[in-house]
Amino acid sequence: MSDFFQNGTITTIQKVRDRPLNELEAELEEFSQNRQIVLLLPALYSEFESAAMPRIIEELKDVRYLNRIVLGLDRADREQFIRVKKIMSEIETPVDVVWNDGPRMEALYQELSDAGFDVSIRGKGRTVWMALGYILADKDAYAIALHDCDIVNYERELLARLVYPVVSPKLDFEFSKGYYARVSHKLYGRVTRLYYTPLVRSLAMILGRNDFLDFLDSFRYALSGEFAFVRSLARGVQISPTWGLEVSMLSEVYHKSNNARICQSELMESYEHKHQVLKKGSLDEGLVRMAGDIAKALFRVMSQDGVVMSDAFFRTLLTTYLQEARSAVNKYSALSMLNGLEYDRHGEVGAVEAFVEAIRKATAEFVEDPIGIPLLPAWVRIRAALPEFSDRLQEAVRLDNQEVS
Repeated sequence: MSDFFQNGTITTIQKVRDRPLNELEAELEEFSQNRQIVLLLPALYSEFESAAMPRIIEELKDVRYLNRIVLGLDRADREQFIRVKKIMSEIETPVDVVWNDGPRMEALYQELSDAGFDVSIRGKGRTVWMALGYILADKDAYAIALHDCDIVNYERELLARLVYPVVSPKLDFEFSKGYYARVSHKLYGRVTRLYYTPLVRSLAMILGRNDFLDFLDSFRYALSGEFAFVRSLARGVQISPTWGLEVSMLSEVYHKSNNARICQSELMESYEHKHQVLKKGSLDEGLVRMAGDIAKALFRVMSQDGVVMSDAFFRTLLTTYLQEARSAVNKYSALSMLNGLEYDRHGEVGAVEAFVEAIRKATAEFVEDPIGIPLLPAWVRIRAALPEFSDRLQEAVRLDNQEVS
């Protein structure tokens, strides 16, 4: 059973009892009559060949409060797109697939590029961004929920607990972030445990009291891929095309919303998905690359808020982070021992050392180019520059899906 302690600057909605799921979903079905809910699923084709996606589909078959599911499909040829459409048709809820590799979508990406928008970097960020643009073209969509497609132990309660805070008319939240534990026979979530949290707290130690860092440190799993927000907030949010997606999203929400309207919801007791590889000495792969992108995203947000980061600042950050990360290793070692979990202390220290190198590389790249890879523009800007683009996007997706129906 979870605690009910509230700390940080946002509301935490813990799972303190096993509320009957049918009761929760009945409320959501009632809410959805006036507040349409759309689920956005960013997926690689390869995820349909894993154990996770079939389970997710089976669970979604029993969800009755969604008005639409939009699947952003990446890395798929035509035959694979057709296969995905057939698989998703098993769900009663209407499903639209945004086929990013299709000729119609490629033409739209080219149109954006010709208009001066940098949409060249492929990945989850761009997939989410384009699917979001498609959803926002429907003025009836009230709330948008997003979760990853590699959740091995997925249960539909996750979606219900994620979206409930932003669609209940009795509450006043416009952004809900999901969190959970990542533990089986050992602790997972190394980037959050040993990197993100120690890095944020190191920045706070150096800079002193900072509202944005307090905000970031309030999230129990800031790097989770699960969140829900209302349309009015979604249309003004910029998205990072890199691994800095989650940090950039929180930054956007921080600047465009109010802490009183932001919450985090506990989705499940333990979350299991595919584990990224951590290769020490390889700075452009797996978790180390992710760590570098997160650091650069943090540096850019801080600099945009007027924080001056000198050579001395970055040198201090390295040593402060190392101390904070070592302290985290001690804490998680104690947690694991008391609960009888496996704990590879040597491996955890090795991860910290790899993250130190990621910070070094991120620092050098940030100093060389503080702007870096630009965020994908908010959809209000796309609409201002290309007023008819949303209509063409809707038509492209409609024709792609109609041809294989």
